[in-house]
Amino acid sequence: MDVNIELLIQHGDKVFIPVVQEGITWTTERKGCPGELKFKVVKDDVISFTEGDAVRLKVNGQNVFYGFIFKKQRDKEQIISVTAYDQLRYLKNKDTIVYENKTAGELIQMIAKDYMMQTGTIEDTGFKIKSRVEENTSLFDMIQNALDMTLENQKYMYVMYDDFGKIALKGLDNMRLNLLIDEETGENFDYTSSIDSNTYNKVKLTYDNEKTGTREVYVAQDSENMNAWGVLQYFDTLQEGENGKAKADALLSLYNKKTRNLTIKNAFGDVRVRAGSMIVVIMDLGDMKLKTLVLVEKCKHEFKESQHLMTLTLRGGEFVA
Repeated sequence: MDVNIELLIQHGDKVFIPVVQEGITWTTERKGCPGELKFKVVKDDVISFTEGDAVRLKVNGQNVFYGFIFKKQRDKEQIISVTAYDQLRYLKNKDTIVYENKTAGELIQMIAKDYMMQTGTIEDTGFKIKSRVEENTSLFDMIQNALDMTLENQKYMYVMYDDFGKIALKGLDNMRLNLLIDEETGENFDYTSSIDSNTYNKVKLTYDNEKTGTREVYVAQDSENMNAWGVLQYFDTLQEGENGKAKADALLSLYNKKTRNLTIKNAFGDVRVRAGSMIVVIMDLGDMKLKTLVLVEKCKHEFKESQHLMTLTLRGGEFVA
């Protein structure tokens, strides 16, 4: 299928359509990274652009990427390698923030307003964070901390991303795509199962109760998995107002399982897919037959001539996100 690509660079009041060599790559990751667009431009007498200029990418008429040029690299052949990021790049800024009684969504709105960033659909995450101090921390980490606390308390994941120039926050149910990947649509895959990271079969939470002068301890554990894998303990302290038993049970439910990572290489491209999307994968992985919804942790789209391929890093517990 032919792929119609429209790449524009805006320099002041001028808009350029660059001659691109070797294709375009668009990469997104679920947390901690802005969306990235990379391409190579042939320098000629007409085109002129600089760092900070806006870049727009549309594929087959669909809005894909809106961001800004952060890096230019030129070689002796007058080929300019360009790296642009969407506005989430500005969440790398560090600051100190104190806030009370805010949901993760309200925190994103507050930060976006302070840093002159545009917002789109921000869903109500429901869980109010009673009080928090974020000192000398990146805005990315502040938001991720709030999303992690929401996940731990609500057992529900939200995904933040840049939607063509506007920050969006959506729950996983609204990130599902009607898309199937199998052995036919993916060229190759790498599969790893592990209990080495993000797997815990015992959760221990403590709270220093200043009113009673005692330390409250909450434990949730899976004795069967502790016998099989040894003790893999998650430890944390509780904030005032948190339900220790409910949180311990929720954390055990989240982490008491193997992590399975699957990378599918050179699948047929679909611009709807980005980090945070939920897609259906049907594959025989050797130790398990996979037929379920999985979460896209990282997505790299490659547009070259009339071809569009994507490489997906997928993950879940038992591949149930």
